[in-house]
Amino acid sequence: MDSEHIGDSEWSELQANLEATIPVYDRINRFATLGQDQRWRKGIRELIPTNSSVLEIGCGPGTFSERIVGCEVTCLDPIPAMLEVARTRINKARSERGENEAIFVEGTAEEIPLANCSFDVVCCLFSFRDFQDKRKGLQEMLRVLKPGGQLLICDAGKANFLHGWLGWLWMKLWVGSYARLICKQSDHPWKWLTKTYVHFGTTRKYKKMMREVGFFPVKGRLLFPGMAVRFIAVKPE
Repeated sequence: MDSEHIGDSEWSELQANLEATIPVYDRINRFATLGQDQRWRKGIRELIPTNSSVLEIGCGPGTFSERIVGCEVTCLDPIPAMLEVARTRINKARSERGENEAIFVEGTAEEIPLANCSFDVVCCLFSFRDFQDKRKGLQEMLRVLKPGGQLLICDAGKANFLHGWLGWLWMKLWVGSYARLICKQSDHPWKWLTKTYVHFGTTRKYKKMMREVGFFPVKGRLLFPGMAVRFIAVKPE
């Protein structure tokens, strides 16, 4: 595992652990970020123009997409159990707003089973670090975006080595202790949050990678209080 790739066996184990987080996914995320994850998600949603066609990569249990209003929404995830939870949650919210149902697709970021130039916006909320091949995932997201479309990513922040070390301490001690309590087991699935963060690259690294695969312009900055990073990248016309 490194800042660009996750090996096959590690990725399979990661998927199994992500599935095990479903019952407490939102609860532990709130604790881990001191409730800031809700504000970060809202900030990403506010960047999505009304009437856009939106694809969320790694939708998980639907925490982000259930509140995308006034858009066509497609959700992709490699874990069938995540998609089932997301389908119920998102379509219930959309039905209450009088909107059409969202579309749900099983698949990975590295092999998106959707047509070229299909979406105005592609979003990725706290799942980019779980991509098995981040460069290939970026290439695929570029492919399915329409010219002029934007990629919006929010994930764990890491500005440099010191910042990464402090983030590791936070996840291992603060988040890990709470996860052990909630999951009632020492070998809890949230250990993988720490593992993927340790190997996650810096903001500068991924901005450079996005430019290399063809996005321009690319912006990336830490979000207060420094636990998350937001990338905004555009597919050239």
